[in-house]
Amino acid sequence: MTPKGFVASGLDEWLAYQASLHPRAIDLGLERLREVLARLCWRRPEVPIITVAGTNGKGSVVATCAAILTAADYRVGTFTSPHLRDYRERIQIGNRSVLASELVAAFERIEAARGDVGLTFFEYNTLAALLVLEQARLDAWILEVGMGGRLDAVNVVDPDVAVVVSIGFDHQEFLGSTLEAIGREKAGIFRAGKPAVLGSDSMPPVVAATAQQLGAVLERLGTEFSHSREPADVGAPSDLEVPGRWHYRGPRWDLPQLPAPALRGETQYDNAATAIAAVEALVLDRPISAAAIARGLAAVRLVARFQVIVDAAGRAPTWILDVAHNPAAARVLAGNLRALPTRGRTFAVCGILSDKDAAGIVSELMHSIDAWSFVSLPGERGGSGAALAARVAPALGEPSTVFDGVAAACAAARAAAHADDRIVVFGSFHTVGPALDWLEESGILMPEPRGDERTAA
Repeated sequence: MTPKGFVASGLDEWLAYQASLHPRAIDLGLERLREVLARLCWRRPEVPIITVAGTNGKGSVVATCAAILTAADYRVGTFTSPHLRDYRERIQIGNRSVLASELVAAFERIEAARGDVGLTFFEYNTLAALLVLEQARLDAWILEVGMGGRLDAVNVVDPDVAVVVSIGFDHQEFLGSTLEAIGREKAGIFRAGKPAVLGSDSMPPVVAATAQQLGAVLERLGTEFSHSREPADVGAPSDLEVPGRWHYRGPRWDLPQLPAPALRGETQYDNAATAIAAVEALVLDRPISAAAIARGLAAVRLVARFQVIVDAAGRAPTWILDVAHNPAAARVLAGNLRALPTRGRTFAVCGILSDKDAAGIVSELMHSIDAWSFVSLPGERGGSGAALAARVAPALGEPSTVFDGVAAACAAARAAAHADDRIVVFGSFHTVGPALDWLEESGILMPEPRGDERTAA
């Protein structure tokens, strides 16, 4: 069934239609979701569900939880957002992306049930994810909150374990202007009697206080669970490239000699420990071995989270991709760059949405970058590279170049860089996604599997 006056000829048409259903792109609240789910007669499946919120680190924790459960022979589904290049990235079933045909079938069910309920694009996305994951008959679900927590569409589902990875400044116009207000919103995913995992030892006190008021079971990094480094193997370097093994200690699990997380960067140890704590807190049908956890840590992959692309022959510059789009994430990126030094210069290709703290992001990275290029981004929240350069000029205090597109900026950076230089592409998903396309088209990066169906039919 299709909406009146609308002819569905493929997934792209459905997505364009969904973007027109609500006058606001973001309208937090759960009542519309609950109404449509009731009309669909949807009931939460009896499977373990982990919900993950936080300002930064959500994607890493989701990916690590999924990798560990998969290594233990659980069939896992995940829902994340936004996507880099293909909408179908948002819903993963086992080791594949959702098919266009599965999405369209879910969209048709939603459209038949919603009546006059005006859903936002993300609400439609969330409903489709719930239907698709239910149809797949999985062993476990992992759901990533889109924004905040308490009023985010994902919070319509009661989790068995709720995770808040970190608290920082982002989306203040919706979540509040203080860390306490933001933390209170994110803590809204906790449930009475269920584990509440806190993935940072520097959370605003309101997060733990909210969990306790709700009657959740606190699992805090640095208190109920912790991690520490262990000496590297004799003769092995102990830098970021080949870090030493590490030790996880939790309420039930004691796991020495774990391999380093496959995701790069110092913060990934906190994220990996947080993911292990979340899985540890689940009630599962069969135990998870230390060997499965180690396999999961070694196998986890996540595009554009300090993703380093090195020319094996040493004849071309190194590329680093990171979706750092707020000051806290930029601070982590700067730390990762310092821990991975280069003999040459560091070029930046940067694109930041107009509603983000661009000056704050640039301030965190200004001492790590030698040459800046700012790019235009599409859409209502985008803007020109020139406007972005003007926004950050007082903080940057040095000349920069501007480009109308990501591809042009990447090509210029490659032309200017030498073999011992590096090029850091960061900021919005709308920056890094097109950069990935350009890197593949240029033969610098091997193409990622994109599924067995195109986005458009």
